[in-house]
Amino acid sequence: MPALNHPRPHTETLANGLRVTLRHAPELKRAAAALRVAAGSHDVPLAWPGLAHFLEHLLFLGTERFPASQGLMAYVQRHGGQVNARTSERTTDYFFELPPGAFSGGLERLSDMLAHPCMNLEDQQREREVLHAEFVAWSQDAAAQRHMALFEGLADAHPLKGFHAGNRDSLPISEPEFQQALKDFHQRFYQTGQMTLSLAGPQSLDALKALAQSFADAIPQGNAVAQQPTMPLMGASDSRYQQLSEHRLDLVFALEALPDSSPEALAFLCHWLNAAKPGGLIAQLRQRKWADSLKAAVLYEFSGQALLHVELSLSAPGQPAAIREQLLDWLGFFARQDWRGLRDDYDVMLQRQQQVSGALQLARQDSEQRAIGLTEQGATALKAILKQLGAVDNFTGQWHLPTPNPFLRTEAPAASAGLIRGQTSAHRGLRTFAQDRSRGRRERSPMQFSQALPDNSAEGALYLRWRLEAAPCRTLQSRLENSLQTLREEARQAGVDFSFSASGNEWLLKMTGLQAPMPTVLEHALKTLAHPDSASTQDEPALMPIRQLLQALPAHILERAVESDDLQQLWSSARWDGLGIGLSAQTQAALGLALSRIPGTPDHQLTPAPSIHGQRLWSTLKTGSTEHALLLYCPSASTDITDEAAWRLLAHLCQTPLYQRLRVQLQLGYAVFSTLRQLHGQTGVLFGVQSPGVVPQDLLRHIEQFLSELPQTLHAIDDAHFIPLRQALADQFASTELPFAQAAEWLWQSKLAGRSSVDLKRLPGLILALDRPALITAAQRLIQAEGGWRCLSSGPCPGSPWQPTPDRFRRDN
Repeated sequence: MPALNHPRPHTETLANGLRVTLRHAPELKRAAAALRVAAGSHDVPLAWPGLAHFLEHLLFLGTERFPASQGLMAYVQRHGGQVNARTSERTTDYFFELPPGAFSGGLERLSDMLAHPCMNLEDQQREREVLHAEFVAWSQDAAAQRHMALFEGLADAHPLKGFHAGNRDSLPISEPEFQQALKDFHQRFYQTGQMTLSLAGPQSLDALKALAQSFADAIPQGNAVAQQPTMPLMGASDSRYQQLSEHRLDLVFALEALPDSSPEALAFLCHWLNAAKPGGLIAQLRQRKWADSLKAAVLYEFSGQALLHVELSLSAPGQPAAIREQLLDWLGFFARQDWRGLRDDYDVMLQRQQQVSGALQLARQDSEQRAIGLTEQGATALKAILKQLGAVDNFTGQWHLPTPNPFLRTEAPAASAGLIRGQTSAHRGLRTFAQDRSRGRRERSPMQFSQALPDNSAEGALYLRWRLEAAPCRTLQSRLENSLQTLREEARQAGVDFSFSASGNEWLLKMTGLQAPMPTVLEHALKTLAHPDSASTQDEPALMPIRQLLQALPAHILERAVESDDLQQLWSSARWDGLGIGLSAQTQAALGLALSRIPGTPDHQLTPAPSIHGQRLWSTLKTGSTEHALLLYCPSASTDITDEAAWRLLAHLCQTPLYQRLRVQLQLGYAVFSTLRQLHGQTGVLFGVQSPGVVPQDLLRHIEQFLSELPQTLHAIDDAHFIPLRQALADQFASTELPFAQAAEWLWQSKLAGRSSVDLKRLPGLILALDRPALITAAQRLIQAEGGWRCLSSGPCPGSPWQPTPDRFRRDN
């Protein structure tokens, strides 16, 4: 197995005061930057709440050198990267990820937008409306309001109880005093002494340092500004409070005068407090039927202050005092333990997490500048924290430390010759490519192991699909997912991310990450799925409308199905197939026992998703929100790789113009996107909008208007822009730049489409071969719905030419 990423990045302060962390990770396919400004919403003058958040938005609107169409957001989208920003109480973060070849261009745009924002009044007016729409959505979101309510027990004058999001009333952009405050805030905090730049990527340390120096040279120089500490979180005699509802108990602990190492200590405490193993707090509460779940998290940290939140989902009301006593009792037990074994396991877990982290995750972690694990100073801080929390000395002794995570130290065994262990006559297709020399037999196997990606890295992926005679009902699916919750967390800690999802009458189990633990994780997952817990299901947090639609969309691609809650019947009639990607011969052999026990019947026959050529189908999903949301999915006319290349380039070229039209010019909503999405082997362009005031039918009309003008838009793009855009897309699929998880997902979707894995190598060339006439022809085919259109919306069907689809599922009585 390759060595873990070095746990500590190179850190230094440049001559002009910019603090930098540099992480050279040669196995990465992308590079990332995370820029932290030591100023946030609590550093704003009291007269202008929301100013810091407003400034964060304004910086993305373009500069004189890089207007919005050439700015950071558009640039990152063109190169298939990620970009975002976040304003917190005392920090503001800007971060992006790009292919290494485009990384310097991203840093150049980031430094320019931070140092030279335009901030003209017209742009400010438009962006304030966007911020106001976010405020309206936030004020109507139950989860957001619950979060704000957690601060009600704090001292009235503490800024955590204040309003900091910004809206029309708090951002009077026409007033000279406000404009001066905006300018002063930018000049005071957006300079080198207030910034930390974290870079992570495959580049050498010297190359990363040169990039950091170029960035620093473009930022105004300045000295660190001391951020003013706030008043105490609570009164002198108070340090905790609770909020109780019928099904929820929130315990909040205010901590003061903490040592510098307290963040790592609190992270360590929350990790073990959240552990669901027997002998722990939540296991005891479940046994007594007092609570179903527990989540401990830090809500706020700054200048020696911290706010610890323990959230409990209650099984029955009426036991808050007893639950609080149990919490303090467990804390007392925990305070008296020797933490050396827990620290070792915690360190291994963090190293595993670091090993599977992408460039963006690593850069953001480095920007926190926290120690990895629990240091001796952290252990001392933890003792002080436990004392402040009120850990009792006379604990009952009923507790014990959690058993070790079974996946943390798993290694793949050596390969064995002949049949895979546990293989039966019904599973003779489960040979590895090396063991099975017959190409025909490989293609007929229900479980295939792809050779398209190298098998000599630590990463791997595994997909298992079951096609069912009925669709699992929602309560059954929730029960299965809840039963897997602890297992999923332990697997995640060991570097394996897995999910078990239902789409119509199909189940999909997907694993990505470190391949060594995968065989053991799979064995445990299959046992749990065959015999899930009978515990009550937990309420899922409400998602914003557009996310609800995105979650539901895959099921709407498949044909409607009967619902069933008979788990054994579903398993007995299931037909399964699968794909392993990047797995070594040793891992394939180790998977043999688990694969031999997969429920259902092996089946190598493909069943493609139903075609809707020429149809326009409309489905309505009730989101429970006053906001409106709509998805328009436009599949390609065929599954041929040439059509995929054309649809990818169309989606690539639509991103920025659609965003500029609907989000910036028309201000229809704050969630506007277009992207390419592959679902059940179908390739399609996906358009999405969420709006506080525009109904779905009107949102659709705006998208249709945009599409009707698409051929003309493509014709108007000159070669100076078209050729680099096309090249940027093709480069994303080069073997040296395509991240493993994305390549694995492409190979799975290609299998579902009945295509060869060789097409992955052909795709960049096919994209580059698309000239303007060919692309305009593809756009016309998309507009004519040659592959069909699917609309999933929070509103009703508008009528012809749209056809309403019936309820997705019907109950099997």
